[in-house]
Amino acid sequence: MADDTKYIDNPVDFGILNSLVGYRLRRAQMNFFTNFSEVCSDLGISPGLFAVIAIVDKNPGLTQTAVAQALGNDRSAMVAAVDKLEGMDVIERRPAKNDRRSYALFMTKYGAEFFQQLSARVIEHEKIMTARLKGDDELKWLLNTLDTLSKE
Repeated sequence: MADDTKYIDNPVDFGILNSLVGYRLRRAQMNFFTNFSEVCSDLGISPGLFAVIAIVDKNPGLTQTAVAQALGNDRSAMVAAVDKLEGMDVIERRPAKNDRRSYALFMTKYGAEFFQQLSARVIEHEKIMTARLKGDDELKWLLNTLDTLSKE
């Protein structure tokens, strides 16, 4: 595990925490998200906003509710995310064809270009972070394991 004593005078015994998968996953997530923020904060993009853009890019016309469900997010949080991305001219709402009470989400022309540049940054960030692993086999194993753990 990373040097947990970097900013404290005396070493801390993490006890049971270091043997808990959930705790270790959370620490890894925090590390990835902190570095993601350093890479993308100048663009106003968080990991959550990036996920929304990625889903809309590959699934044009999904409703806000469908995007929220795909990401496991609360529907109410999706409204704020879509408002922000719409304000940045990255995505746009259009009335859904099957339900006039809902909005379908689409990339704007600017949004498609923006997402290409953003994706390049995120891919580079991922390469740097995963370079700590022992090659592609370990990366594949980790991704498969995380996929298994994320299923209900």
